[in-house]
Amino acid sequence: MKSNILTIIKKEFNRVFYDRQLLFTTVILPGLIIYFVYSLMGDAANKMAQSDREENVAVQVENLPQSVAEAFKTLGDNVSVTEGAFTKPEIDALNDKSVNRLLVRFPVQFDSLVNVYEPAQGLLAPNVEIYYNSTNTATQRIYSMVCGALNNYENSISNRFDINRADSKEMRFNQADDEKVSGMILSKILPILILMMLFSGVMPIAQTSIAGEKERGTIATLLITPMRREELALGKILAISGIALLSALSSFIGIVLSMPKLIAANGGGELSFSYSTTDMAILLLVIISSVFIMTAAISLLSTLAKDVRNAGTLALPVMFGILFVCLISMFQNSVSNSLLYDIIPFYNSVTVLTALFQHELHLMNAAVCIAANIAYTLVSVWVLTKMFNNEKVMFSK
Repeated sequence: MKSNILTIIKKEFNRVFYDRQLLFTTVILPGLIIYFVYSLMGDAANKMAQSDREENVAVQVENLPQSVAEAFKTLGDNVSVTEGAFTKPEIDALNDKSVNRLLVRFPVQFDSLVNVYEPAQGLLAPNVEIYYNSTNTATQRIYSMVCGALNNYENSISNRFDINRADSKEMRFNQADDEKVSGMILSKILPILILMMLFSGVMPIAQTSIAGEKERGTIATLLITPMRREELALGKILAISGIALLSALSSFIGIVLSMPKLIAANGGGELSFSYSTTDMAILLLVIISSVFIMTAAISLLSTLAKDVRNAGTLALPVMFGILFVCLISMFQNSVSNSLLYDIIPFYNSVTVLTALFQHELHLMNAAVCIAANIAYTLVSVWVLTKMFNNEKVMFSK
């Protein structure tokens, strides 16, 4: 019995360790994925944090008391602190997330009010108002630092004042629009979900459609029919894309329906999913064009593969490429409107989706992205036709 078990173990070990592709995907690839993904996320996070630290932020303080003046001097070399009153239009101007500015208002004679305040009297504590824009990451960082400094001072004097206490519904300290806050959250989550969702729908279908037929030997029957090879290539891509879109549709609907509750559960409040019919039409066109180019890329690799397992191995770089560009978009502080980025496969879809969810999409960028994806798909159909005409490729063992 023991020898039989050892024989089986030896057989399985030989099957893995003498098959280079299986050895790579089973033993080496998981470690590489973890290393590259987490290294990329760490580098991107560090670069984003470094970029925020290098951004110049102006802090204007009204009625700055002497008791906390020293704390404002320690915010950083790139933070310029000035004293002076500010107006409602200056507060409203913070709605533009490109404005690196923080407005802080202390009550008149703050120190005196704090000294005489007694919580037991039932009166409202002196309130410090801080106006900012949460979608501006540099300003958000300084806002957190100011709140931390004030909280430390508050703790040292036994909670004698409040920070951003809303005494009425009209008082609003975060000047970012609800839809922009929601858009920022969605832009970090949905692009990677949509692209990986589409990939998971395309991958198994494209593998079995071409590599599977090569493995079963049925591809030869198709190739000897009077059908033109470009018709066969285009038909394969359109069929796979259509099935993949159906597969992704239910998942996408589920994500959209569950996103408000998901964000609310994580402290994001009520999600404002305010997108126009034009936005939804652009989203649909980007998804369709992304499926086309994704299907074309995996179909080309599937045609090169000897069998379905080999096709899965060859398709891994495509998955890594999609994951790479999605992670880059998650750590970007702002959306680039450069048309150059809109012709880079996969990256163009991610940047357009990110801009769309942030309500910052230019129609020209969307048009270039969709046109580029269709152009790449047509080129892939031409290449796939050439590969179908090559017997060495189609009947390789």
